[in-house]
Parts: sequence; structure tokens; C-alpha cells
Amino acid sequence: MPNSKSVLFVDEVIVNKIYFIRKQKVMLDRDLAELYGVQPIRLREQVKRNTARFPENFMFQLTEQEAETMVSQNAIPSKKHLGGSLPYAFSEHGVLMLANVLKSETAITVSLRLIEIFVKMREMLSTQTDILLKLEQLERKAAGYDKDIGMIFIALKKLLNSSNPPRERIGFRRSNEK
Repeated sequence: MPNSKSVLFVDEVIVNKIYFIRKQKVMLDRDLAELYGVQPIRLREQVKRNTARFPENFMFQLTEQEAETMVSQNAIPSKKHLGGSLPYAFSEHGVLMLANVLKSETAITVSLRLIEIFVKMREMLSTQTDILLKLEQLERKAAGYDKDIGMIFIALKKLLNSSNPPRERIGFRRSNEK
């Protein structure tokens, strides 16, 4: 059984291969081929043989501009890293479908792990959204209190800056007091 450090390391490696393109989390064919233990060209061949299983929300090919953007943002070292052609990007559902197309034990095992990681990422994003909502609620409450606190400070300044003459003492006076 693998120890937790090696699992965390593998998870971190996988998370670093997940990109956000066209408003969705995707993985590139080259990275998936490496994880599944197959050649990238063989993976693409299987996808082309089973195009009906990969609608656009499961898989799409990057445009030249998207590939350039990934290189310029250092997501990938160079266009050579892509293997000479524009890569295919697979969404969470496309990753699962790939395991069905490849039909190897490694593909199934890796695919399940990838889905778990995608789910964890979705949960983390959901938690962050909840935190942001709570912060906005606190800001709104604090904004309402700002006006009240400002009025308190104005009243305190008036009290401190008042130039009222000292009042006459009231009560008993000793014979030596005025």
C-alpha cells in the first residue's frame, strides 16, 4: 500500500497538470498519455476511432492562440512540449471516457484517481466561495456600523472640545472656602 506522502506527491503532480481553458478545468492529451502509460499518438488514435464518445464538452482541440497563451504563461515550457501538433484538452468527463476507450487496468486506476482530484478541487472552490460570501456579509454589516461609530466620535469630540466655563460649586462650603 503506498504511503500518504507518495500519494500526496502524485496528487500534486496531477494537480499541476490541470489547466483552466475555455472556462473549464482540463488536462492535455500528452499529460494524460503519460499518466495512463501510453504513447500520446496512441491516445489520439483511440480518440479519433471513438469520436462519438467525445462531444465538445468532453474534449476539444486547442487553438493556436490558446497554445501560445499556455507557453507565454509558462504553463508549458514550449510548443515543442506539445509534440508538434495542437493538443487535445479533456474535461473531467472526457478523462473518465478515455479510461473506457483505452480499456487498461492502469487507465481505469488513474482515471478514478483523476476524478477524485477533480472532485476535491470542486469542493475547495465551493469552500472558497462560501468564505467570500461570509466576508461580503461582514463588510455590509460593518458598513452599517461605520455611520454609527462616526456619530459617536463626533459626539466625543464635541464633549472634549467644549469651552464651557467652570461651574459654581453646589453644596456646603466651609468657612475658609469661597
